[in-house]
Amino acid sequence: MPEFFLAEGVNSLEKEEWNTLVDGASPFLEWEWLSALERAGTLNPQSGWNARPLVVREHGRLVAACPVYLKMHSEGEFVFDWSWADAATRAGIEYYPKLLVGIPFTPVTGARLLVAPGEDHNHWYGTLAECLRSTCLGNDLSGVHVNFCLEEEAEALRDAGWMVRHGLQYHWSNEGFDSFEAYLGRFRSKRRNQIRRERRETHSQGVSIHTFTGEEITEDLIEPMYSFYLATIHSHHWGRQYLNRKAFEEFATSFRTRLVFIMARHQDEWIAGTFNVRKGDALYGRYWGATRALRHLHFNVCYYAAIEYCINEGLNRFEPGAGGAYKQLRGFDAKTTRSAHFISEPRLAAAIDQFLEAERDHVSEAIDETNERSALKPSGPE
Repeated sequence: MPEFFLAEGVNSLEKEEWNTLVDGASPFLEWEWLSALERAGTLNPQSGWNARPLVVREHGRLVAACPVYLKMHSEGEFVFDWSWADAATRAGIEYYPKLLVGIPFTPVTGARLLVAPGEDHNHWYGTLAECLRSTCLGNDLSGVHVNFCLEEEAEALRDAGWMVRHGLQYHWSNEGFDSFEAYLGRFRSKRRNQIRRERRETHSQGVSIHTFTGEEITEDLIEPMYSFYLATIHSHHWGRQYLNRKAFEEFATSFRTRLVFIMARHQDEWIAGTFNVRKGDALYGRYWGATRALRHLHFNVCYYAAIEYCINEGLNRFEPGAGGAYKQLRGFDAKTTRSAHFISEPRLAAAIDQFLEAERDHVSEAIDETNERSALKPSGPE
């Protein structure tokens, strides 16, 4: 019979054993990334992020797992359940603590239920669902939330009686472009000319854009990138600092081969940059910031340079992160994201289930309407 338990963070587990389950899945699931967050002190009971990965063993062998966090709040999740917590409070139900299955501070889609190679995924999905449910009920927790999971995982959890939530993100897809100009050829003429103007204007301001990967990311690039991260936080009233400088140092030490820094330079000074992660055929945009406000700088560094990098490297997908309808104007398509939820209190579960049914319809309509207004022209002559 398989046995399961909640470990004391991924640092209590063997790196090779955990990464065998991750395999080709999201880079943010890799032991190196999650371990860096733990070592930097960003994931602990004091921060409201208590790392307790669920581990399932059979005959001593790790066969399934998922990144679990005991949460005392809903910050840093990006699948917003504040209204659920408010409704629970009004009904006299304690919403926190709860269990989150996901990647801290990272609204990136990907696997959340990890299964060893060669094993039956559907079987172990069901086992993980039951392990999570029993952990929740056995510890009097309000629920379990599996955020930004794969469609097949969401369906397996739905089959196990969980509720499924849909959201919207903007992703870029490479249609086999051999250059950025070829990509611009997919736009309607007005948008194509606008993007060219935005790129020219940034260049005319004396700004140069540089891309650094792997061993090119040296210590002298960490400090400006961290300052850009802080600049974004301080420039928005809703900004939250989830990472410290040590986290950036840890990423550069143990995760360097996956990093892609795109940085803007002006008058011998780094003035803006994006922190990206690459794995397989995908690029993931994580953090953006600038210490100078120049027109169109954000679009050039965050989107155009990243897309050009994807084209040059033959990457098929670019996920720039949450939010931003302005991405649609720059060739990103609206995509469905999924999460799955188990709520232990029947009254609250019934109310949330009703809400989610209506929300799924709304999200589906929004995605269809957004993609109908795509800045990209239909295939064929304009």
